[in-house]
Amino acid sequence: MTAHSPTFQPHALRHILHQELHARPSIVVTSPATIRSWAFFLEPEQHEAAALHWQQLLDHQRHLLLEEAPGQQALVQIGTLRLKWERHIEFISLTLYAEGNHSTAHLLAELPPRWLATIPGALIAAAAIDVQPITDTPPDDFLAQIDPLGPATVASKIADGTGYLFTDFQLHDGMTHFTIIDGAILPRQLGRIVQRLIEIETYRMLALLAFPAARRLQVDLALWEKRLAEVMHDLESAQTIAAERHLLTRLTQLSAEVERSVANSNFRFSAAAAYYRLVQQRAEDLREGRLTGYSTLKGFLERRLAPAMNTCATVYRRQEELSARIARNSQLLRTRVDLKLQEQNQQILDQMNRRARLQLRLQEAAEHFSVVAISYYGAQIIHTLAKGIAPWIAPLTPELMAAMALPLVALLAFLSIRRLRKRLHVSFPDTPQEPSPHG
Repeated sequence: MTAHSPTFQPHALRHILHQELHARPSIVVTSPATIRSWAFFLEPEQHEAAALHWQQLLDHQRHLLLEEAPGQQALVQIGTLRLKWERHIEFISLTLYAEGNHSTAHLLAELPPRWLATIPGALIAAAAIDVQPITDTPPDDFLAQIDPLGPATVASKIADGTGYLFTDFQLHDGMTHFTIIDGAILPRQLGRIVQRLIEIETYRMLALLAFPAARRLQVDLALWEKRLAEVMHDLESAQTIAAERHLLTRLTQLSAEVERSVANSNFRFSAAAAYYRLVQQRAEDLREGRLTGYSTLKGFLERRLAPAMNTCATVYRRQEELSARIARNSQLLRTRVDLKLQEQNQQILDQMNRRARLQLRLQEAAEHFSVVAISYYGAQIIHTLAKGIAPWIAPLTPELMAAMALPLVALLAFLSIRRLRKRLHVSFPDTPQEPSPHG
């Protein structure tokens, strides 16, 4: 009986996630070799144009496709060249590999001139790597050619001492040049070293994109911190709610400026930190050994690149802390204004209560006058009626009848008004009452 594997429903992203382990593999390199790489910074709207630009080369140039991850990377053979194209989040890279020793112009001559001239984006990094066998270029001879009074040179053993690396990190013909002397480096390992050097140069430049912004923000942060201090100083002397509202307006304007700066620079600073970590990791992967009198690539980058990255990190922290301080102070000021408003509202309510009590007293006084007025008119009505029936009530006179009825009329008027007041109090229980003299 033949065993069959069960059929499972695969996850929609399983293949993509699995292939991520094999993304951007290094290329096998044997010495001697010439490698040239360029990285072009792209704006978000240029990514589609970059993909179309690469497709134009494939459509019009005879090539052999060696590797491909559609839309992300491709490795093709064009003549004697191996051409690697990669698309990243912020840039695309183009790397040329050729066996033997060649000039940059010789390599570029293999590509269509018009295609090269229309590459989207702006050049951000360029690396030239020459790989020489140790038999043709002994390390001591190469070191002897270095001018001791010239630019600082990075020189170190790499790959556990099986090779040598030299560079001065200066631009020569618009490119940073690296020389690798191959003692006994395996071809695939040599390809990984080449890739790490290209990534170090590219990520180094991308990390430094945040540095000019950090230097500009240092000035702005000093002004914003001074303005915040002035607002909080003025808060101590603000006594009226109008003054506190004015301070809150100033604080809100300051918050808007800082938050706009955070929104504009937050991604750049975060990306710089990520790129810097990649540079450190790639430098660590070279497994360098020191050569007497020379700095290693890792040590050189730590001394020259770390201060700029520390500045970016410091400005990023200052900006975040300032934003948090403004938020706290704004909340404090809003709370203070709210308390003042509540106090003011309480005073208004107290005034309304006093006015209501005064109105109640006036109403009671009016009620007393009403009892007198009703009693008077009631007595007049009885007097008039008594005149009409005078013959039947003799010996009582109309005046006597009115005088006798007056207390009864007054009592009825008083009781009627009191009953009306009670009914109104039941209908409107929140009507302010006169406080008890014993309260």
